[in-house]
Amino acid sequence: MEHRQSLAKPGRIAALAARIDRPIVLVGMMGVGKSSLGKRLASLLGFGFVDADEEIEKAARMTIPEIFDQHGEAYFRDGERRVIARLMEDSGARRVIATGGGAFCNAATRAEILEKGIAVWLDSDIDTLVDRTARKGNRPLLQGGNPREILTSLRDERREFYEQAPIHIMSGNGPHSDSLERIVEGIEAWL
Repeated sequence: MEHRQSLAKPGRIAALAARIDRPIVLVGMMGVGKSSLGKRLASLLGFGFVDADEEIEKAARMTIPEIFDQHGEAYFRDGERRVIARLMEDSGARRVIATGGGAFCNAATRAEILEKGIAVWLDSDIDTLVDRTARKGNRPLLQGGNPREILTSLRDERREFYEQAPIHIMSGNGPHSDSLERIVEGIEAWL
């Protein structure tokens, strides 16, 4: 309840939005809530929202699982890098960008985001990630293995990259307003 009242505090969000002069870029593991929280954050701030995975699918004219199947992960990552670079070109864009889980692991993509955006690492425990990713069958990296083991391994491998984001937020199974409040607080502190 406290968090909802804090987000609704008169003038707080408008003042924050006025101070933001670059995209807010959400990074982190698949299933952590980058798209769902990103849409809510964009709406709260009065910004646009872009899902990098959707932009990749539009550019490739195929789904991400199809890209992985037909061309492999390296091809996908190269396309992902190009799409995110395009999204970051307008550094004054007032938008929230949700990236794919592996995007921030690419050195060029990470540098672009850190230089031109506000990087927010959304983090979560493995149980939450397993639960959330089980709801969708479109996760190519989870095919052909135990999702818990794959997610644990990926999270461990990617942690060193995610840790480079200046804002780190835990996203759990509580209300979205709790995570939104933590994101807002993180951005306010970073600015």
